[in-house]
Amino acid sequence: MPFNIPILLTWLRVALIPLVVGVFYLPVDWLAPPDQSLAATLIFIVAAVTDWFDGYLARRWNQTSAFGAFLDPVADKLMVAGALLLLVHLDRTNAVIAFIIIGREIAISALREWMAQIGASKSVAVSSIGKIKTAAQMISIPMLLYADPLYGIDTLYAGQRLLDIAAVLTIWSMFYYLRKAWPLIKDRAGI
Repeated sequence: MPFNIPILLTWLRVALIPLVVGVFYLPVDWLAPPDQSLAATLIFIVAAVTDWFDGYLARRWNQTSAFGAFLDPVADKLMVAGALLLLVHLDRTNAVIAFIIIGREIAISALREWMAQIGASKSVAVSSIGKIKTAAQMISIPMLLYADPLYGIDTLYAGQRLLDIAAVLTIWSMFYYLRKAWPLIKDRAGI
């Protein structure tokens, strides 16, 4: 397993996930509910920034690796799933929306794994619609974690609508990847 700054940042993101959730459950008297929301939001934002930064540094410093390519999306999916489950528990998002997003991530991860095993991983490479979906998630989740007005913006309402958009893009991108993979699926399954 290679060890470099980009991989260290990815591991940091993995380590931050329990903190995002933990600030709402730790028995800490000095962290009142509004402070919990702010702390979780800031931790999530730091984790999201490491997501961009680790990939940027890996490419810039030519430190990409198979392990980093594996760990980065796992960290992303854990981060989003953990935050969505927390938001459902806090009644800041709908369980159906969370299920759509988490279910798609599992399905597409499995599809990508299978496509890599048969040597066709480029068929399901990340698309622009997938990047837009991720951006919508990474903006909506901190808004929902914060859930208080900010500079006249109702972050709870805006975050919920943006997460609805992310869910639609999630379904759209899933069908996009499945359509790209369908010829191989059909061929391998003998359909």
